[in-house]
Amino acid sequence: MAEGDNKSANLLAQETAQLEEQLQSWGEVILAGDQVLRWVKPWFPAAMMGAVSVIFLMIYYLDPSVLTGVSCAVMFLCLADYLVPTLAPRIFGSNKWTTEQQQRFHEICGNLVKTQRRVVGWWRRIFALKEEKPKVYFMTVISALSVMAWIGQQVHNLFLMYLIVSFLLLLPGLNQQGIISKYLGMAKREINKLLKQKEKKNE
Repeated sequence: MAEGDNKSANLLAQETAQLEEQLQSWGEVILAGDQVLRWVKPWFPAAMMGAVSVIFLMIYYLDPSVLTGVSCAVMFLCLADYLVPTLAPRIFGSNKWTTEQQQRFHEICGNLVKTQRRVVGWWRRIFALKEEKPKVYFMTVISALSVMAWIGQQVHNLFLMYLIVSFLLLLPGLNQQGIISKYLGMAKREINKLLKQKEKKNE
């Protein structure tokens, strides 16, 4: 058991080091984005939501076709991939990294590796469910896709995408500020109260 844990820890450290090396040229931008997502300053969430709202309003106003939208998105990514490694050191000064910044960059890369492992693990569980319990797999997938199709039919696709993007961008800050754990705790307490009341009625 201990050997397995050591191997897993060593593999995690190796993957984290590889990712750090790959993202080193984006380090300054990643650290700046991390500060925004974690709401280091109180006006960061408002600024972030304002920027997201402006982008989606532009998309709504221009109403580009799917091909145009995909082409512009890929073009933007290509430009960022070319310009960021060149301009970021001049803007942020990569030679001025502190030990705290380096440690935070290491934590971010470690979290990304762990998230990737969780996604792969869930993907494997889905296929394992397909092999072990095909009926449960079929009913679960059909039900989930039906609900998603119904939601997509009821809500405008661009507005739905805006809500999803906004939630994902606000999620790290909500978690960092303890807001999610606070309301989850409140929900658990209310559920426990309802269950206790139900048990008393049954008695």
